Amino acid sequence: MRRRVILLVVLAGVVAVAAPAFPFLARYGALPRKATGPVTVLLAGVTPKYDESAPVWPWPARPEDYSGLTDTILLAQLRPDGTTNMLSIPRDTWVNVPGNGWGKINGSNPHGGPDTLVGVVQNLTGVKIDAYALLSLNAMRAMTQAAGGVTLDVAQDMKYDDNAGKLHIDLKAGRQHLSGEQAEGYLRFRKDNLGDIGRVARQQNFLGALLNKVKSPLNWWRMPGMVGAVDRNMKSNLTRAQVAGILGAALSGPKVAMHTVPGNFGGGGTWIADRAALATVVDNNFTDPNDPRRLSIAVINTAAPDGSARRLQGKLRSLGYLRVSVANGPQGNATTTITGPQASRILQDVGHGQVVQAQGVPGADVTVRLGSDTPAN
Repeated sequence: MRRRVILLVVLAGVVAVAAPAFPFLARYGALPRKATGPVTVLLAGVTPKYDESAPVWPWPARPEDYSGLTDTILLAQLRPDGTTNMLSIPRDTWVNVPGNGWGKINGSNPHGGPDTLVGVVQNLTGVKIDAYALLSLNAMRAMTQAAGGVTLDVAQDMKYDDNAGKLHIDLKAGRQHLSGEQAEGYLRFRKDNLGDIGRVARQQNFLGALLNKVKSPLNWWRMPGMVGAVDRNMKSNLTRAQVAGILGAALSGPKVAMHTVPGNFGGGGTWIADRAALATVVDNNFTDPNDPRRLSIAVINTAAPDGSARRLQGKLRSLGYLRVSVANGPQGNATTTITGPQASRILQDVGHGQVVQAQGVPGADVTVRLGSDTPAN
């Protein structure tokens, strides 16, 4: 009888600890598995909107609809062996937002939602994004609280009050244990000489401290509460398969490296990305050597029906190829040929033709020459 009572108490404790994660598990529940390749997720923290018609001050926040500005933008790529690379994108990065022209990247979400934000980040980095997760302002506070707080080094005194935004920051320099509310202030503080770039560095410092804490077996029991805290404050299009791959990578022992979009300050408080330096960061850290979508592909119409090259360009882009161009070449009656690295794999997506050893278009990794065997549509 006593053993049964003890067992029931233990089971009740397990259920109580795991309960916060039940909604997440119900939606995404899947056994961890080793993914066939990297899973790349765009994480973005959304700022709240306030009800300016309210009769009280400060104005109360409107119900979260995840359509606000994105003050934190982080590209996270998890590989099957547990290697994780994170790229911080400053909110003031100057980009071209489709349909709205040039502006700061944090305005992409309000202009077109998460799909627009994902497209802008893909165009900026050249990295194919598998899924997104938008986090409300409360997400980091709630997750930190569920983690039991985080200990880190605060580099400088931080003092700032924003009554309208209900943000009050009062932190002293030195090593200290931050509560959820204090962590939110630490992450949102911008009133130093580096502005958003300084905030990006603090975000990376915080994430490093948080990861070090949860890697300890002594804190694993906190994970369900942290998962639940994020799930209650998140909008995402993650699939069960992607979550299973992420869990599989995490169980391999995450080895995390932090990066930031390189660049310089521009006019109007903007951040101008150094595209050449960014390409190097991406090639060194976010490129899967086995993914043909990373390659630059030139498509030439040698004997195919008119418009075939453009149609293939659109098809390949819809499959996730980000660097497909249409080039000019000599005309002929040859059948379709593909030359270059991973040509056999790319042939599967082209759908017809044969792999040959031949000179490709200068500057392209792969050259597809469309011949008379190309379907008309």
